Amino acid sequence: MGQRLRVGILFGGRSFEHEVSLMSAASILAALDRERFEPVPIGIAKDGRWLVLEDAERALQAGLEASRGTLLAVRPDPAAGRPFLPTPARPEPAPSRESRGALAEALAVDVVFPVLHGPYGEDGTVQGLLELAGVAYVGSGVLGSAVGMDKALQKDVLRRHGIPTVDYQLVRAAELERDPEAVLDALEGRFRFPVFVKPANSGSSVGVAKAAGRAELREALARAAAFDRRLLVEEAVAAREIECGVLGNEEPVASLPGEVVTARDFYDYEAKYRDEATRLIVPAELAPEVVAAVQDLAVRSFLALDAAGLARVDFFLLPDGRLLVNELNTMPGFTRMSMYPRLWEASGLRYPELVSRLVELALERRARRDRLRTEP
Repeated sequence: MGQRLRVGILFGGRSFEHEVSLMSAASILAALDRERFEPVPIGIAKDGRWLVLEDAERALQAGLEASRGTLLAVRPDPAAGRPFLPTPARPEPAPSRESRGALAEALAVDVVFPVLHGPYGEDGTVQGLLELAGVAYVGSGVLGSAVGMDKALQKDVLRRHGIPTVDYQLVRAAELERDPEAVLDALEGRFRFPVFVKPANSGSSVGVAKAAGRAELREALARAAAFDRRLLVEEAVAAREIECGVLGNEEPVASLPGEVVTARDFYDYEAKYRDEATRLIVPAELAPEVVAAVQDLAVRSFLALDAAGLARVDFFLLPDGRLLVNELNTMPGFTRMSMYPRLWEASGLRYPELVSRLVELALERRARRDRLRTEP
């Protein structure tokens, strides 16, 4: 067996999707082809500290079993040989020379799989760090990640490319604080109830609420403003929720579509992770022409946002047959039972093969970037 590629599995993170990241990372670690790749687990604690764990599979399992998130809240002990990176926000005693050497050795990887969901991971921040370090990484670059994270900006770009979306309005938290009644008046003048209110930069439906009147709209805006300074108000539509996976770089391909069916009022955090009544139908029961339309729009959205590697594109299928893009996720949930891997399983690509393909795409993208001139 030749020398294996070292793959850094970056998990945890500072966002409210920390626990989701742990589940995704545990699945990827278990599926990584050990004949080809050597996994290097790297954790980011909720307070921003970076940890290199000696036995990530065991630690991840312990963290998953212990109330979904205590794993990376534990303070590392440098004397025990567990290297860490202090952050400016929470200064620590400087690590010893031996600890710094161990850290450098542990982080010497060929490619990074940043299994981070939400802000401070999926939004271009970590991608920028990896670009500066010259490290290949799975997924979209700085631009695609940043635009993909901000739902309002994403919809602006999609519409500029002729891709249909639901009607929406951006609200800034500063506007809401300055004159809440004027904001409510403007929204009531534009939309008919009900509407959805979301933090523009969030995932897993955190901070999302449905408002059926002015009082509920006021509450929903205040709730969303606790998570972000940019808020999105969207027209509510009665539709089937269809999802499609995209895989590739410059010439991406789309999976078979799937459908989400929930017994709740909408597909919120509880429906996604805790409600056993939620069903993921893979593949979705759709006419061939609808499947083709979903796949075409998914690939067009992927290219419009300059995504790379992977993305899951979520759609609304209206009763009249029209398709609207709800959003594109540049780092969707990645457990074996998550929608994105299941879509590719139904399309003929097994989970371990999907993980390997994403690592290959990261290396291909890095090689293409390295061919670009850096001097005039």
